[in-house]
Amino acid sequence: MNFLVPVVFALAAAFSNALATVLQRKAALTVPRSDTLRAGLMLDLLRRPVWLAGIVAVIAAAVCQAAALATGPLTVVQPLLVLELPLALVIGTVVLRGGLSRAGWAAVLAVVAGLVVALAAASPSGNRTHVPMDRWIPALAVCAGAIAGLLVAALRRPEGRARAACFGLATAVSYAVTAALMKEAMHTLDDGGLAAFLTAWQTYGFALFGAGALFFLENALQSGPLVASQPAITLGDAGLSLLLGLTLYAEAVRAGWWLVPQVLGVVLIAGGVFALARLPQARALAGDEGRPAGARAP
Repeated sequence: MNFLVPVVFALAAAFSNALATVLQRKAALTVPRSDTLRAGLMLDLLRRPVWLAGIVAVIAAAVCQAAALATGPLTVVQPLLVLELPLALVIGTVVLRGGLSRAGWAAVLAVVAGLVVALAAASPSGNRTHVPMDRWIPALAVCAGAIAGLLVAALRRPEGRARAACFGLATAVSYAVTAALMKEAMHTLDDGGLAAFLTAWQTYGFALFGAGALFFLENALQSGPLVASQPAITLGDAGLSLLLGLTLYAEAVRAGWWLVPQVLGVVLIAGGVFALARLPQARALAGDEGRPAGARAP
């Protein structure tokens, strides 16, 4: 099947999210720092054009992801969003006037090469537009249970890697469910128009899980080092989205000996993501540079 259109939209979403991360971080560096919640923070940021540009990029990313999911399978769209982290670092070297080391560039290439190899070997197919309720109910129940379990596990641990990883996995599950619900909601919009979209339960479902994902993400970033949370978020989202695509939307990937290059691609992606999350530039974008493990970000 020809998935050029969803691939283009997914890449645009990854780029827009990466750009938003860099712009918002650049804006955050220009406002007074505080160790406590500060009511005037949003007012300070609203006066920064670069922060507003970041918000525009966030909106553009959401629109592009929705368009990608409306025209292509989860098993193609969501794995491509793994590129958000390497793109953010590359953009950051320009906007924040930093520089990637050879190891950093090698990690970026590893993620890109891994995606190409894994997707080419998997050759995802299928693009169902409707999921029956007898599939949604158990999937949502399992995912909601997993999120609840991860939150309990996170709250029982002190600040540090384990807590950040648990919050990161909760974020990943929320992102994956958001994408799965968004996909059917977009097809509802296409088939029945705006009225059908606004009355579909999937629309409010993806809004709820999406809001939860943002909340869990903030907690993940504040609970420990990026090297603990980011791989959990990036790899967890891609992995669960693949599973939801196969089980909910009856998408398919090649099996047999094709699993060998698929596993090789996943190993390259995982290695690259872990290496990127360790870079000083990645910690700077997350706002935890110079912060000991477990300490809260300002």
